[in-house]
Amino acid sequence: MQEWWRDAVVYQVYPRSYQDDNGDGVGDLNGITRRLPHIAELGADCIWLSPVFQSPQADMGYDVSDYLTIDALFGDLDDFDRLIATAHDLGLKVIVDQVLSHTSDKHEWFAQSRTNRANDKADWYVWADPKPDGSPPTNWHSHFGGPAWEFDPQRGQYYLHNFLASQPDLNFHNPDVIDAILETCRFWLDRGLDGFRLDTVNYYFHDQKLRSNPPAQSKPQVMATDLYGMQDNIYNKTRPENLGFLERLRALTDQYDDIMMVGEVGEMGRRSIQIMGEYTAGTTRLHMAYSFAMLGPDFSAEHFRNCIEGFQQGAPDGHPYWSFSNHDVARQVSRWADYAVSDDAMARLTCAMLMSFEGTIGIYQGEELGQLETEMTFEELTDPPAIRFWPAVKGRDGCRTPMVWEKNAPHGGFSEAKPWLPVKAPQLARAVDQQSSDGILAFYREAIAFRKSVPALRTGATAFHDLPEPLLAFTRGAGEGALTCVFNLSKTPQMVALDGAAKLTGPHAATLDGATLALPGNGFAYLSHGGALALSAD
Repeated sequence: MQEWWRDAVVYQVYPRSYQDDNGDGVGDLNGITRRLPHIAELGADCIWLSPVFQSPQADMGYDVSDYLTIDALFGDLDDFDRLIATAHDLGLKVIVDQVLSHTSDKHEWFAQSRTNRANDKADWYVWADPKPDGSPPTNWHSHFGGPAWEFDPQRGQYYLHNFLASQPDLNFHNPDVIDAILETCRFWLDRGLDGFRLDTVNYYFHDQKLRSNPPAQSKPQVMATDLYGMQDNIYNKTRPENLGFLERLRALTDQYDDIMMVGEVGEMGRRSIQIMGEYTAGTTRLHMAYSFAMLGPDFSAEHFRNCIEGFQQGAPDGHPYWSFSNHDVARQVSRWADYAVSDDAMARLTCAMLMSFEGTIGIYQGEELGQLETEMTFEELTDPPAIRFWPAVKGRDGCRTPMVWEKNAPHGGFSEAKPWLPVKAPQLARAVDQQSSDGILAFYREAIAFRKSVPALRTGATAFHDLPEPLLAFTRGAGEGALTCVFNLSKTPQMVALDGAAKLTGPHAATLDGATLALPGNGFAYLSHGGALALSAD
């Protein structure tokens, strides 16, 4: 019997922004529970909750101060248990973001660690002496600006932080740290959780010799908040010891039934695909992984083909998780607007593409509405890097604004109080109750149902066709049940000649006249055929 996650559609819920039930302007667990039927009716198989653990919320929950407690902002353990039970009743699995590479500086572990160099948790975080001139131990960068080291006068040492200074990195070279982390994971598995989304999964270990990174060999990608691209980050992340920890974590999850772990690989480009392969190889590491390879600005047939084929070649026995959006990047319809005939055309095209990819599929809340990136003013920002580097960096608030349920209700039906981020007119126009019978929400439901009804889309192997840009085409499966998927990644109409009999099936934006497939701008087609089907640009 195939594991449930292998062809699953996973729906990411950003708890702060899904549904507020207690009237404080911030989403909560009870609100999510109330809205679970929306996710079930969409056809998703699983929900992924961004962090809900106790946190000072300096980085919106990705700075955990207690791994075993639900933050009061979202509810309590009873609310969490009720959410899981309701989800299971609706046929939905539940996974939760686990932020294991670092904690909040308010965590009791760090509070003790920083007191002196001889306490029981002195070595639970990454501490190092200054260089003779007082500068940081290495040249490593923080993702949120400045060095990845913060000097602590209490200990007279620097501590490592890959993100905010208030997010110190745990020392995974200490076996006691690993044991403690594994016990926190066991706690949630014992409560009936179905798995974990592992944040920054390649950041757990650092180079113990504290060697500085060399300059980037390729053309660096430099952003105001992120100088990582100017270095080859070979000593501060993706260390070989990571694999051993993943095997310990997998051994824990294998003690339970039907558990799934998906790791977020914090890397771009081809290297990210290689890491995905390494981290999912065999049956003793992650069940699957995803990277930012499809979460960037690249929108070409070559790019998507390279991502998929790169994974096939690098991890023939591994399993991928593909997504176009999440809480860290601009929404896909807005991000790829330069290639779009219209917002709705891009929403349909990207949905059809995702549902045709081999592996597990991830949807970020609101994408099923064709939701757009929210334009923010400086006064509305909450995202630390955006506040620090505005206006060069717009930050992540634009994709985190509240889910909009009812256009004419206060704050779109999200909350009776002023929301933590604003609900604006362009988002209200795409509210759930504004979705027509042939709108984007209906299209997502149709596309997901079609994926589930076609064995080739669920489990068939992928073989690409050699077509020029902007055409992406591949066949899933073989023989009688094979399905060929063709996508026009441009505004310009394209013609494709078919060498073989085929017919249009499922949701499509194309016409088939004899042996000629006509694709409008952002057009797409699923073609069923009983035998071999060759394609050529007409």
